[in-house]
Amino acid sequence: MPATPRFQFACAPVSWGVPDDYGPAWEQPYEQMLDEMVAGGYTGTELGPYGYFPTDPNVLRPVLAGKGLTMLSSFVPVPLADPSRATAAIDQIRKVGTLLAAMKAPLIVLADAQSPERRKVAGRVPADGSQSLTATQWREVARVVAEAERVAAGFGLDLVFHPHVATYVETPRETEQFFDAVSATKIGLCLDSGHCHYGGGDPIAEAEKYKRLLRYVHIKDIDPAALAESNRKQFDFDQAVEAGVFSQIGAGCVDFPAFFQTLVKNGYSGWCVVEQDVKFGATKVPPAESMAASLRYLHGVVGALP
Repeated sequence: MPATPRFQFACAPVSWGVPDDYGPAWEQPYEQMLDEMVAGGYTGTELGPYGYFPTDPNVLRPVLAGKGLTMLSSFVPVPLADPSRATAAIDQIRKVGTLLAAMKAPLIVLADAQSPERRKVAGRVPADGSQSLTATQWREVARVVAEAERVAAGFGLDLVFHPHVATYVETPRETEQFFDAVSATKIGLCLDSGHCHYGGGDPIAEAEKYKRLLRYVHIKDIDPAALAESNRKQFDFDQAVEAGVFSQIGAGCVDFPAFFQTLVKNGYSGWCVVEQDVKFGATKVPPAESMAASLRYLHGVVGALP
């Protein structure tokens, strides 16, 4: 039996422009998307927004099995600091967790939900803390995360957190504040190389800093010219995505050879989810082509590792 490779690569519906909320992108036939993932060389997928793929595991399970795809996780954005929405947030985690557990997925990826205020300053969060969470709000974050961890554990799911642009946990400083606030839990880190760079961080430095917490990786790249234009024109997050701030992997500025060398040095192995956040219908290159080219590039990077 061949040995499992150090890194396995998965894909996700977000790379086909499927957003969290229902819209035209949801009308794409999901089986065609899965076929395009497989044709591109991927062996795993994330669930995407709840409701895009079938939510009946008895329907979804044989489809994935027939295509040789493993279900890994779901990205679940919830408003962590808003006590009025805490019950709904936990209910969402429970709903997604029920499906993931039935699919024998290992993880649930928690993130703060995007807010209108933070979307406006994506990549330009004021350093003075004027748009940051208060001490009271951080205590609410800790309470919600502890409850989310309890719920996830009940389904046998590991809980990891994804710092994300346009949320209240975007920058390296806010990521530090998050893990300080939730230090009583065992939540791990899902490091997204693109969101990290967009939010002012260095993916290599963050991979090193959080090596003991790093349990899942999202691979994204950043077009530096599009990022500079977005900042100059003060684009919000959606405008920046439409302008192409997330590039095909290997076509942007993230140093993936150094990034993967750091992962190897620190003993990380397992799944990497390759993504390119795009606006549906606004891509210059069809997602199937871009994602296939991204994986070819990554195989070259990984194949060159010592």
